[in-house]
Amino acid sequence: MLLFKMGISTSLNIRGIIATQDIKKNTVIERCPVILIEIKYESFLEKTRLSSYYFTWDKKYHCIVLGYGSISNHSKNNNITFLKDKKNKIMIYKTIRDVRKGEELTIDYSNDLDGETYPEHTDFHKKIGKLGL
Repeated sequence: MLLFKMGISTSLNIRGIIATQDIKKNTVIERCPVILIEIKYESFLEKTRLSSYYFTWDKKYHCIVLGYGSISNHSKNNNITFLKDKKNKIMIYKTIRDVRKGEELTIDYSNDLDGETYPEHTDFHKKIGKLGL
């Protein structure tokens, strides 16, 4: 059973992922398979609707995350993060603090627990930072 549902973000008024129950810190909320795409195809990826949904996997690949993980909205006050299981090609999403029922599950697009940063989101962060999100 999922611990969340699709809903409307109260802060952004767009599609978001909403907790359907209280969720404790360090709870894995989803394990998502990924589709790897060589970085050399980034310019093609950027011309598609997927340009807003891909992650950097490593120095050779970007990835499209299947499942709900890739549609999490951004917040610098995020309550979930992601970890890469590179061996199994899975992205794991988990809470980084307690989350209340009805709260939107958000992620910081700029980094993850592997300590990597994502330059493809730099322009996005400049824009979103002005909104205080």
